[in-house]
Amino acid sequence: MRLTSLYEALSKRRTRGQKSLAVLLDPDHLDEAGCQRLLELTEIHSVDYFLMGGSLVTSSHQASLIRFIKSRSAIPVLLFPSHSLHLDTQADGILLLSLISGRNPDFLIGQHVITAPLLRASNLEILPTGYMLVDTGRQTTASYMSNTTPLPYDKPSIAACTAMAGEQLGLRLMYLDGGSGAMYPVSPAMIRAVRQAVEVPLLVGGGINTTEKAQAALAAGADVIVIGNQIEKAPEFLGEVSKVVHTFNTVLKAV
Repeated sequence: MRLTSLYEALSKRRTRGQKSLAVLLDPDHLDEAGCQRLLELTEIHSVDYFLMGGSLVTSSHQASLIRFIKSRSAIPVLLFPSHSLHLDTQADGILLLSLISGRNPDFLIGQHVITAPLLRASNLEILPTGYMLVDTGRQTTASYMSNTTPLPYDKPSIAACTAMAGEQLGLRLMYLDGGSGAMYPVSPAMIRAVRQAVEVPLLVGGGINTTEKAQAALAAGADVIVIGNQIEKAPEFLGEVSKVVHTFNTVLKAV
């Protein structure tokens, strides 16, 4: 299993306390023109990763979008799959998600068994990720499609123990996600509890639609914040949140 440059770079940033920004691209909500506009914004505002995927993915143009991005940008593209059908070897890597917040065996190991031979034959960098859905006020597509119950919003200790178990099982990343359309983001208390429980890099997404929420997630211990829906609504938000991450890292260097 290839686990090299992308993971090593993220781990080094984590060790130094540096933060990163990822943009989640849903093929169902993005066409080539929108992708071009986004890439133009990333030439001005720093983005560290593109995550490609969604909970449903009913469109058939994920492959063409990845090809379009790879031909025009050096930003790494990581697959964020909800199903084994969403594998695409054009990407740089894959967040190999194990839905450890739920008890549906298909998303804990079942889909992985189907995908394993294809992944081994690919050149994708595999990033084993403990994926934790958090209740953020309404049922999300992710919780519905996975048929799982999210972690209670006000139970940081459950999230911390879940992440700890995932790390002990050998997972290399943790991802706290409020899901698409979250009413509010994962709480700083939960982020802080998970950060204290594990050493691996921590991604946080869902409901981060203001600079204040982005700052709160970073301050609580997120190594990577993931934004998606808000950029679809207001593309200028990319510049605002990129500035938050940049300012955070600049202050860190000055300390």
